[in-house]
Amino acid sequence: MPDDQTLQTMVIDELAWAPNVDAARIGVAARNGVVTLSGVVGTLAEKLSAERAARRVRGVRGIAQEIVVHPPAAHKHADEEIGERALSILKWDVAVPHEQIQVKVENGVVTLTGFVTHQFQREAAERDVRRLGGVTNIVDLIGVRLGPGEATDPGTVHEKIENALRRSAELEAMHISVTVSGQKATLRGKVKSWWESRTAEAAAWAAPGVTEVDNQLTIGG
Repeated sequence: MPDDQTLQTMVIDELAWAPNVDAARIGVAARNGVVTLSGVVGTLAEKLSAERAARRVRGVRGIAQEIVVHPPAAHKHADEEIGERALSILKWDVAVPHEQIQVKVENGVVTLTGFVTHQFQREAAERDVRRLGGVTNIVDLIGVRLGPGEATDPGTVHEKIENALRRSAELEAMHISVTVSGQKATLRGKVKSWWESRTAEAAAWAAPGVTEVDNQLTIGG
C-alpha cells in the first residue's frame, strides 16, 4: 500500500494522463488511502472523469469528491433549455425507454425519476444527460423493477452471478460471496481495487431478476 505522499503523486499523474481532464484545475490530497479531489471544472462530465481517473490508481480506497462544476458564462443554459435537451437526448437513445423517465431541472441540477426494467437502461439515461452543457449535477432516482414474466428463482440468480464472477478475468471470485434475497443481490468480501468492485457489481446487475444490488465489498491491498 503506497504512503499518502506517493498516493497523492500517483493520482496527480493519472489525472494528467487523462485526456479529458484539465489536471491543472484539480487539487489532490491523500490520507489513509482516501483521496480528496477539489477545484473547479466546466462540466459534470469532466468532474466524473477526474473521479474515475483517481479510482483507477492502485491504493485508492475511497474518494472525497469536492470538485465544483461551474460552466463558463458562454456555456450556461437555462433550466428549461437543459430540460428540453435532456428529453430529446433520452428519446434518441434506443437503449433508454424514454417514455418511462421524467426529467426535472433546477439551477442546473437534473433529477431523473421513473422506472426501467434493467440497470443498463438507468446507466444509459444518466450517461446521456451527463454530456449536456450546463448540467452541474444529476440526481438519479430511476428505479429498476421486473418486467412482465421476469420473476426468477433466487437460487438460480445466485448461481448465475457466481458463474459470471468466476468467468471474469478481472476478478478473484474466491474472495467474493453472494447472497440473493428476493430481487436483491448482496456482495461481500474484499477486492484489490475500485475497478474490481465495479466489475463485480456490474456482473450482479446483469443477472436476470435482479432489481437491487447492495455492494458491501471492501477495497484492500
